[in-house]
Amino acid sequence: MSITKGQKAPDFTLYDETKKQVSLADQKGSNVLLLFFPQAFTSVCTKELCGVRDNIALYSNARAKVFGISVDSVFTLAQFKETQQYNFPLLSDFNKETSRAYGCIYENWVLDMHGVSKRAAFVIDGNGVVQYAEVLENAGEVPDFTQIDKILAELQ
Repeated sequence: MSITKGQKAPDFTLYDETKKQVSLADQKGSNVLLLFFPQAFTSVCTKELCGVRDNIALYSNARAKVFGISVDSVFTLAQFKETQQYNFPLLSDFNKETSRAYGCIYENWVLDMHGVSKRAAFVIDGNGVVQYAEVLENAGEVPDFTQIDKILAELQ
């Protein structure tokens, strides 16, 4: 199932790197940027999320909450966040339900890994409606942050 602009975003509840539950429903009234990524500590994932970290003011100014999501465990995500000093929560989709709901999962990935999040970006407005959806088949590519930034600016 693929998620498209104008669609109600699927709700989810996931644990963050501090073992606290985070629900999309609890973000009502705020713009949300969901960034699905394949695996912590890999080069492209690190580069992508560091770029968001370094530009967090842009997202804060757009009243957007940023969440990174992968199928890594909360323990791995805690190390990844600490090592890279990310200033936004990382959510564990260890059971792969949210990645599947958003249509961004590799059933078969490198080294015979099954059920790994695809790199994807979703902008969700304060009413829970998807305003931008991008799912990348090639894990070496990153989302179009110019377009994401433009959409967030329009939502202010």
